[in-house]
Amino acid sequence: MDTNSEQIYSYFDESILDFKEGTSRFKDRLPKMTQGYFDFTEACFKDGAIQKKEKQLMALGISIYAQDEYCIMYHAKGAVEHGATEDEIMETIAVSAALGGGAAFSQGVTLAMETFDYYTQTKH
Repeated sequence: MDTNSEQIYSYFDESILDFKEGTSRFKDRLPKMTQGYFDFTEACFKDGAIQKKEKQLMALGISIYAQDEYCIMYHAKGAVEHGATEDEIMETIAVSAALGGGAAFSQGVTLAMETFDYYTQTKH
Protein backbone atom coordinates (compact mmCIF):
# COMPACT_ATOMS: atom_id res chain seq x y z
CA MET A 1 0.00 0.00 0.00
CA ASP A 2 1.25 3.45 -0.89
CA THR A 3 -0.19 5.29 2.09
CA ASN A 4 1.27 6.56 5.29
CA SER A 5 1.46 4.11 8.17
CA GLU A 6 -1.27 5.83 10.22
CA GLN A 7 -3.74 5.27 7.37
CA ILE A 8 -2.66 1.65 6.99
CA TYR A 9 -2.97 1.04 10.71
CA SER A 10 -6.44 2.53 10.93
CA TYR A 11 -7.64 0.83 7.73
CA PHE A 12 -7.84 -2.64 9.31
CA ASP A 13 -9.64 -1.53 12.44
CA GLU A 14 -11.97 0.73 10.43
CA SER A 15 -12.82 -2.08 8.01
CA ILE A 16 -13.68 -4.47 10.84
CA LEU A 17 -15.72 -1.71 12.48
CA ASP A 18 -17.58 -1.14 9.18
CA PHE A 19 -18.45 -4.84 9.12
CA LYS A 20 -19.69 -4.75 12.72
CA GLU A 21 -21.77 -1.64 12.05
CA GLY A 22 -23.28 -3.31 9.00
CA THR A 23 -24.21 -6.38 11.00
CA SER A 24 -25.82 -4.18 13.67
CA ARG A 25 -27.98 -2.53 11.03
CA PHE A 26 -28.99 -5.94 9.72
CA LYS A 27 -29.69 -7.19 13.24
CA ASP A 28 -32.00 -4.23 13.88
CA ARG A 29 -34.19 -5.21 10.91
CA LEU A 30 -33.84 -9.02 11.01
CA PRO A 31 -32.96 -9.87 14.61
CA LYS A 32 -33.92 -13.56 14.62
CA MET A 33 -32.13 -14.33 11.38
CA THR A 34 -29.04 -12.39 12.37
CA GLN A 35 -28.88 -13.86 15.87
CA GLY A 36 -29.34 -17.36 14.45
CA TYR A 37 -26.40 -16.77 12.13
CA PHE A 38 -24.27 -15.35 14.97
CA ASP A 39 -25.13 -18.30 17.24
CA PHE A 40 -24.23 -20.76 14.48
CA THR A 41 -20.89 -19.14 13.64
CA GLU A 42 -19.98 -18.73 17.31
CA ALA A 43 -20.59 -22.44 17.86
CA CYS A 44 -18.50 -23.29 14.78
CA PHE A 45 -15.48 -21.37 16.10
CA LYS A 46 -15.43 -22.86 19.60
CA ASP A 47 -12.70 -25.31 20.55
CA GLY A 48 -13.63 -28.87 19.69
CA ALA A 49 -11.77 -31.61 17.88
CA ILE A 50 -10.18 -28.68 16.02
CA GLN A 51 -8.81 -25.79 18.10
CA LYS A 52 -9.74 -22.12 17.62
CA LYS A 53 -6.47 -21.16 15.97
CA GLU A 54 -6.79 -23.84 13.32
CA LYS A 55 -10.41 -22.86 12.71
CA GLN A 56 -9.34 -19.24 12.18
CA LEU A 57 -6.64 -20.41 9.76
CA MET A 58 -9.20 -22.50 7.83
CA ALA A 59 -11.55 -19.52 7.68
CA LEU A 60 -8.68 -17.31 6.50
CA GLY A 61 -7.82 -19.73 3.70
CA ILE A 62 -11.44 -19.89 2.57
CA SER A 63 -11.73 -16.10 2.78
CA ILE A 64 -8.64 -15.66 0.61
CA TYR A 65 -9.98 -18.16 -1.92
CA ALA A 66 -13.38 -16.41 -1.93
CA GLN A 67 -11.75 -12.95 -2.32
CA ASP A 68 -13.70 -11.70 0.73
CA GLU A 69 -11.62 -8.79 1.97
CA TYR A 70 -13.59 -8.21 5.18
CA CYS A 71 -13.30 -11.87 6.15
CA ILE A 72 -9.61 -11.93 5.23
CA MET A 73 -8.98 -9.13 7.70
CA TYR A 74 -11.34 -10.54 10.34
CA HIS A 75 -9.87 -14.05 10.28
CA ALA A 76 -6.25 -12.91 9.98
CA LYS A 77 -6.91 -10.89 13.14
CA GLY A 78 -8.58 -13.91 14.75
CA ALA A 79 -5.65 -16.13 13.84
CA VAL A 80 -3.21 -13.67 15.45
CA GLU A 81 -5.40 -13.46 18.57
CA HIS A 82 -5.22 -17.25 18.86
CA GLY A 83 -1.45 -17.41 18.45
CA ALA A 84 -0.92 -18.08 14.75
CA THR A 85 2.64 -17.58 13.57
CA GLU A 86 3.80 -15.94 10.38
CA ASP A 87 4.72 -19.37 8.99
CA GLU A 88 1.21 -20.70 9.72
CA ILE A 89 -0.35 -17.70 7.97
CA MET A 90 1.95 -18.15 4.98
CA GLU A 91 1.17 -21.86 4.70
CA THR A 92 -2.54 -21.04 4.86
CA ILE A 93 -2.05 -18.57 2.01
CA ALA A 94 -0.10 -21.16 0.02
CA VAL A 95 -2.82 -23.80 0.37
CA SER A 96 -5.47 -21.28 -0.62
CA ALA A 97 -3.39 -20.22 -3.63
CA ALA A 98 -2.91 -23.87 -4.65
CA LEU A 99 -6.67 -24.00 -5.16
CA GLY A 100 -7.42 -20.37 -5.99
CA GLY A 101 -4.46 -19.48 -8.20
CA GLY A 102 -3.03 -16.03 -8.67
CA ALA A 103 -6.05 -14.15 -7.36
CA ALA A 104 -5.88 -15.98 -4.02
CA PHE A 105 -2.10 -15.63 -3.95
CA SER A 106 -2.28 -11.87 -4.50
CA GLN A 107 -4.89 -11.38 -1.75
CA GLY A 108 -2.81 -13.53 0.59
CA VAL A 109 0.56 -11.89 0.06
CA THR A 110 -0.93 -8.42 0.32
CA LEU A 111 -4.08 -8.04 2.43
CA ALA A 112 -3.70 -11.15 4.62
CA MET A 113 -0.03 -10.51 5.36
CA GLU A 114 -0.56 -6.78 5.95
CA THR A 115 -3.37 -7.59 8.37
CA PHE A 116 -1.20 -10.19 10.12
CA ASP A 117 1.63 -7.66 10.42
CA TYR A 118 -0.68 -4.98 11.79
CA TYR A 119 -2.31 -7.15 14.44
CA THR A 120 0.97 -8.77 15.39
CA GLN A 121 2.41 -5.30 16.07
CA THR A 122 -0.64 -4.04 17.97
CA LYS A 123 -0.79 -7.21 20.08
CA HIS A 124 2.59 -6.45 21.67
